Amino acid sequence: MYSRKYLISELREGQIIDDIFVVKIKRGIQKYSKGYSFTLLVSDQTGATIEYKFWGPEDERLVNALYERIKQDSVVHVQGKISNYNNKLQIATNEPMGFDILEPGQYEPSMFIKPPKGDVNKMYDGLKETITFVKNPNLKQLLTEIFTDTDFEERFKKHPGAIEVHHNWTGGLLQHTVEVVNYCILSHKQFPDLNKDLLIAGALLHDIGKMEELEVTTRIKGTEKGQLIGHLPMGLIFVEKRISRIQGFDPDLKNKLLHIVASHHGRLEYGSPKEPMIPEAVALYYADEMSAKIAEITEFVKESRKHTDDRFMFSKRNQRNIFLK
Repeated sequence: MYSRKYLISELREGQIIDDIFVVKIKRGIQKYSKGYSFTLLVSDQTGATIEYKFWGPEDERLVNALYERIKQDSVVHVQGKISNYNNKLQIATNEPMGFDILEPGQYEPSMFIKPPKGDVNKMYDGLKETITFVKNPNLKQLLTEIFTDTDFEERFKKHPGAIEVHHNWTGGLLQHTVEVVNYCILSHKQFPDLNKDLLIAGALLHDIGKMEELEVTTRIKGTEKGQLIGHLPMGLIFVEKRISRIQGFDPDLKNKLLHIVASHHGRLEYGSPKEPMIPEAVALYYADEMSAKIAEITEFVKESRKHTDDRFMFSKRNQRNIFLK
């Protein structure tokens, strides 16, 4: 049984490693002066990636047979050295260092996915309790039918919220949803004219399309359908289908709820087909941003503190220094 030793973020130039990774992308076989090589992009449980280079012998059939055995999401055992290539770290394996493709049973799949950051059962119970306070009969029926479904509940409790940027752990979608609900309730306290029931429904359903957009194997990744369509359109389809089962659902309420789901990324350039046009949609957009951005920077600070004593670390995603102390 193999286990992981280092995060990709902990690897340093010149380091000799003996560790396991998940294959994300295969990049083909090439001839070089001493034989044949291939390149992989591999990842760890954080979603971070690093390029891996296998420098093989002159036996093309042997290298090709090894390469063909590697599948997307394969777990590989790598012995190699960390070098700097084109200003990026790269793992390279040269003989007599080894490279193996592991079989199920040789590793624990859960070690490649971050564990929950809280009690998912408690979070889900709190979510269902929130639904009991919804007064509008149409919205209450819609939410109750969705979130009391046993199969849905088990999937929702485990589902991640993203591949890498924020809430990318088991139960991350649930945690993110609870946070957005809480921010929306706070908005209503500050602005009582907001439709609280509509806010809660929008918060609970805004990312529901991620149930189909993302899947978990040995890593979190996008489904084919998710990559082609995206979670906003899939969320709209899901919500509209569930509304269609409820006889006499208020059409105006339906359109407002669908608008909240459609506009929750806030801007067209961020992937929303519509920008927020009603106050509840504005509140939901900023609630979603609060949850995502605070989770992102909190994780960045926590991970960065493990690798440096510096007071600042540059965030490539945010293009600025982040204060760590």
